[in-house]
Amino acid sequence: MRGSQAHAQVHLNIGVTAHRDLVDAEIPRLRAEVRAFLAGLGDAYPDLPLRVISALATGGDQLVAEEALALGIELVVPLPLPLAAYEHDFEDPESLARFRALLARARVRTLPLAPRIDVDDVQARGSARNRQYAQLGMFVSSHCQLLLALWDGRPSDATGGTAQVVDYHLRNTMPGFRTEDIAPNLLADDESDLVYHVHCPRRMPHPGPGPGTMAVPPPRWVTLDGESPGGAPPPAQYRHVFAQLQAFNRDAARHRETIAGGRASLLGRDMPAPPPAFVRETDALFGTADWLAAHFRSRMRGGMLATHALAAAMGLAFILYSDLAAHRGYVALFLLLFAAGALVRWIAARREWHRKFLDYRGLAEGLRVQVYWRLAGVETPPNSSLGYDSFLQKQDVDLSWIRHAMRGSNLLRDDGFASDTGWLHWVIAHWVGTGSDPPGDTGGQLRYFRAGVARREAAYRTTTRLGELALAGGLLGALALLVLAPVLDDHWRTGLLVAMGLLPLVAGIREALAYKNADKELIKQFRFMRRLFESCRWRLDLAADDDEARHLLRALGCACLEEHAEWILLHRERPLEGGSPSA
Repeated sequence: MRGSQAHAQVHLNIGVTAHRDLVDAEIPRLRAEVRAFLAGLGDAYPDLPLRVISALATGGDQLVAEEALALGIELVVPLPLPLAAYEHDFEDPESLARFRALLARARVRTLPLAPRIDVDDVQARGSARNRQYAQLGMFVSSHCQLLLALWDGRPSDATGGTAQVVDYHLRNTMPGFRTEDIAPNLLADDESDLVYHVHCPRRMPHPGPGPGTMAVPPPRWVTLDGESPGGAPPPAQYRHVFAQLQAFNRDAARHRETIAGGRASLLGRDMPAPPPAFVRETDALFGTADWLAAHFRSRMRGGMLATHALAAAMGLAFILYSDLAAHRGYVALFLLLFAAGALVRWIAARREWHRKFLDYRGLAEGLRVQVYWRLAGVETPPNSSLGYDSFLQKQDVDLSWIRHAMRGSNLLRDDGFASDTGWLHWVIAHWVGTGSDPPGDTGGQLRYFRAGVARREAAYRTTTRLGELALAGGLLGALALLVLAPVLDDHWRTGLLVAMGLLPLVAGIREALAYKNADKELIKQFRFMRRLFESCRWRLDLAADDDEARHLLRALGCACLEEHAEWILLHRERPLEGGSPSA
């Protein structure tokens, strides 16, 4: 279905929850409906590679995995238990063999134990083991954009069963788990409730009311807002999210060669050991998002400067026509300049330079934090993802695609990698900075924000003075005309007239640029970020142990993401020329 992709890209993650006791006569229909669903998504979003997340349990999990692999879709397997213990759940030798064959073709991650459970608790079947399966369901839900449920549609009290996983995906509720263990941002509107329900009868008798058995209901899309036929496209808000995910991949593919030769990396400088593969993948995605953000910032900056220069030229054409010579050529020039400015604005809007700069910068900053957190050993709960819990939980639903892009960043792990003191100190030096002057300074955001504050304050003072000089020049020209007009020749009168009209216009354009660039707000944010990193650096120097240092880095990452979300929302509705608080 898809060939291998060498460049960094985001995925459409499809989580799977399914019954184990399938009815043999229903299996051909289930396969056909699952295959049609996956193929339909692939056709609708050809540049958004699919990824299936399944624990490969007996029954529906294995069925979906087989259909996914047959279509060339990547398979990720989160194991709720260590492999040897998990294999004890496969009582049928044939099912165990299928599990091992599928596992050999997948990327695997073993989940940690749920809160208040130790290794001995999960050796035998019981409440602790069921709690691990509930955590598995929360993990799958928290790392996918949509949940594929092979479910009979009935509620169930089985801990971690298919019905409870579907309910968790829709409502963030899981019996037996405290609210803080389930979803730290329980009330956030993050568009994470999409379920594709394939009706799946069970061999096991089910007590209580439920759907009838005479006719099998067709597949359906389910969200908290309602449901729609499975043969229809996904709900509109999700189509928007998926389209923006695909747009990012298309931009990355369009500039693939240039990005490969010029993207930034958070790795590669005096690292204590080679980083694990999943960190390198996240870093490559960071470099891609960072390069694209800079690319669209450059496009936006050029478009903004062009439109304001054209506005100044229009003002000059108007002055020449109204005050010097009422020549039709000046009117034609005025209209031509207006058309050129309108064309630039149309191109900028059509190609979404402004939105893409802000969004790709937001994605890059989320990935920056994810890379440093993982290398430093700052862990997030397995039932959460960085984009879901920490980033962009704001009122602008148009930003939800960034949260969804982040969902896969915490999905894969290398079970053989364990952060140590060496990695922790490396992250502190390269993310926060040493706080010393060169040559001892290894860089970091502390040096970036210190230099950024000084640079932006100097630039703002310069542009402010230039605007004041332009305004003063216009006023002096008007005063000179008032006092000296009778004794000046035509040449001087023309020059002073142009200065009187054009220089105040230039001052006004400078003021408009300063507003659109949000110069004052950006300086304030750089000052805030400088203080934030200085405070973190000071507290890190006083940290009693590595655990306290990791706690500080977690707080720092959350603060950076929160501030960057504020920055995006501040500039969402106005063009912006400058860099972001964490660029």
